[in-house]
Amino acid sequence: MKVGTRGSNLAMTQTKNIISQLSKVINEEIEVEIIKTTGDKITDSQLYSIDIKGIFTKELDKAVLEEEVDFAVHSLKDLPTELVGDLEIIAVPERESPNEVLISPYDWDELPEGAFIGTSSLRREAFCNYHNKNLNIKPIRGNIDTRIKKVENKEYDATIMAEAGVKRLGLTQHIKKIFPVEYFTPAAGQGALAVVAREDSNVRKDLEKLNHFNSAQEVIAEKTVLAELGVGCQWPLGASATANGDKLDIYSILLEKDGKVLSEVKLSGSINDAEKLGRNAAKRMMEDYS
Repeated sequence: MKVGTRGSNLAMTQTKNIISQLSKVINEEIEVEIIKTTGDKITDSQLYSIDIKGIFTKELDKAVLEEEVDFAVHSLKDLPTELVGDLEIIAVPERESPNEVLISPYDWDELPEGAFIGTSSLRREAFCNYHNKNLNIKPIRGNIDTRIKKVENKEYDATIMAEAGVKRLGLTQHIKKIFPVEYFTPAAGQGALAVVAREDSNVRKDLEKLNHFNSAQEVIAEKTVLAELGVGCQWPLGASATANGDKLDIYSILLEKDGKVLSEVKLSGSINDAEKLGRNAAKRMMEDYS
């Protein structure tokens, strides 16, 4: 069996985690194929200014479709709302924290006015404005290790990133603050991984064993909001669903770049109706700003 992945420390760590989980349910050697994506090659732009769907996934998808690899491991939030060809998310393993974290020598409430905060995310920029922080937003690119070092070297006063990646790399000592999801709402699918393969893959049954039902239902709800609204990283949208027994709660917020709230929705429903819940949340949001 062969798995395709990006070559960053985080991507490799995530892929090795999946291989470790798979090794508990199948007795087969798994080979790793590193594939460079368009997003890995572009290092000098704000991500939301680049109008390329699947900027971190397209080349991996091609390798799966052409059967160069059996499956690929993605950060779920990087996936386009619609997969190309005969590709399918076969499994969503148990999700890591979806929260955002502050990396900085300063506490959030003690950041000096005009502090330089590094982010290439329009959503994160909009939330900084929403909280009236009067910060100077500067683009920042590079893997997690690189961005943390840029803060340590005082190129930036702070940066905001996903807690999941920091935890997976064992770098939690750099976290100054963990933001509640309703204060700094994450991207749809944040903290989750996606195991993607062809619909007719002969390893499908093995990969399905990795699926974690609650995690899958959470991200289905979140991604449905994204799909129904028809927005991507060009819009400051946060969506966070939480499984609670047989219920699913979703909180979604859409901002303008300057931090103005266009819509904010909280809904609850059955955990078995994740897609319906996402559609209902998106419908409410469209009614707010249309």
